[in-house]
Amino acid sequence: MPKLPKIIVEMDVFTRLFDVILNKNCNQDLVAAFADFFAHDVPDFESWLNQVRQQCVRINPASIVFVDSADELRRELPDAVAVVVESLQIGEAELNLAPELLAVQKFGFVTRNIDLDACARRNVDVLTLRRRANMACAEQAMMMMLALAKRLPELNGRTTMKRLQDAGFKPAPFDRRYAPNSNWARVSGISMLYGATLGIIGLGEIGRELALRAHAFGMKIIYTQRTQLDRATEEALHVEYRNMDSLLRESDWLVPQLPTSPSTEGLLDAEKLSKIKKGARLVNVSRAQVMDKNAVLAALESGALGGFALDTLWSEPGSEDDQLLSFSNVILTPHMAGSPRFNATADFEEMIVKLDQVLSLRTAKYS
Repeated sequence: MPKLPKIIVEMDVFTRLFDVILNKNCNQDLVAAFADFFAHDVPDFESWLNQVRQQCVRINPASIVFVDSADELRRELPDAVAVVVESLQIGEAELNLAPELLAVQKFGFVTRNIDLDACARRNVDVLTLRRRANMACAEQAMMMMLALAKRLPELNGRTTMKRLQDAGFKPAPFDRRYAPNSNWARVSGISMLYGATLGIIGLGEIGRELALRAHAFGMKIIYTQRTQLDRATEEALHVEYRNMDSLLRESDWLVPQLPTSPSTEGLLDAEKLSKIKKGARLVNVSRAQVMDKNAVLAALESGALGGFALDTLWSEPGSEDDQLLSFSNVILTPHMAGSPRFNATADFEEMIVKLDQVLSLRTAKYS
């Protein structure tokens, strides 16, 4: 029996799909869990799996080995033909351990953890992916910003005098003999994104997708993170670096785009929220845990925060007595930002098919 190609995959809840698609002996509970996960958008999951497999010549089936750490990665490298990484480093030291390596697939498009020059010297192809789910998260953030700017949650369906009055507005048509009739509902507090300052905490892949979209709306974009980007990348993204305090003071819109970790948990606490510009609005499509909930509630109650939008709650599903539900300037959605599921299926189909094509060509060339 021919030896199966060995692919090392950095463990992630999503990258388990490599096992589901390419491992013929995959745990059936894992397959069933993903079938259920995709069911509302991809009801015939098995047909999709077969569609992807049928496009593969070299890596279906494959031996999929998951790793969680740099040590595990190095231990598995000697007989691997491909590696899929998100944050683990691939450099000279790793390549020296991998004489059979033909390709490195980045689960994303920012390659700062991959030594491109070293890969080129070793004739190892580097593949990238602009993840559709990340684009969807950026769209969700923009949608939430627009909805808060236009007071959409408060105005949706309020198209009659009674409905507006019931919501506390004081509608009255204008004198049409002399004046236009726009905003006859007489709603104040409407704002524009154009000319406003967006502060992004963490300019990773989703943060960069958001920056591109915000620039199209004419926003000024500032960011902060542990390491400032190089000048060329800043210019390409139309962003300016600030330290945390300056970013909090200057931002009209604040978006923390961070993963949950010991270093980020509760990062936006009472002390930091006390430094924000009066009336700034906070939008979070990453993880609620990077904010202190009591601090957010206090800032909303005092008016320090002019609005708040959140896609992933502190506890999911949410509770009926969540105090946030009582605010008219708060938007809560049930973890929708990465949807639809077609984003993930398209991402993995693209990765696996391209990886198969590269390995097929390379194997044919050197066989």
